Amino acid sequence: MVATEMKSPREAARAFTPQLTHFVEDPLFSKVWEDGALSKRDRSLVTVSALIALGAADELPAHLRRAIENGVTKVELSGLITHLAFYAGFPAAISASARAAETLGALDGG
Repeated sequence: MVATEMKSPREAARAFTPQLTHFVEDPLFSKVWEDGALSKRDRSLVTVSALIALGAADELPAHLRRAIENGVTKVELSGLITHLAFYAGFPAAISASARAAETLGALDGG
């Protein structure tokens, strides 16, 4: 079962740290994500990888959904998580896999 639209950690934090949320929206999303040096698809792969390596599981669902929107497939995300197990550690990869399944549903080939 795919989770319904959930509040992102950024949205949950807005009430307590509105300035922090502003910094995420501008410059991160308005400038960095819009910079043409990397495609949004590549940025999603890098961001998901970094979040997994950092053990930032709470941030993963929003970025997994964004990765799908940016053209990354579930199969690619599965491969990325498996690959990162050898670099970021199996616990991080297993946690990421559980979050991916909760967020995107079971791997169905695409």
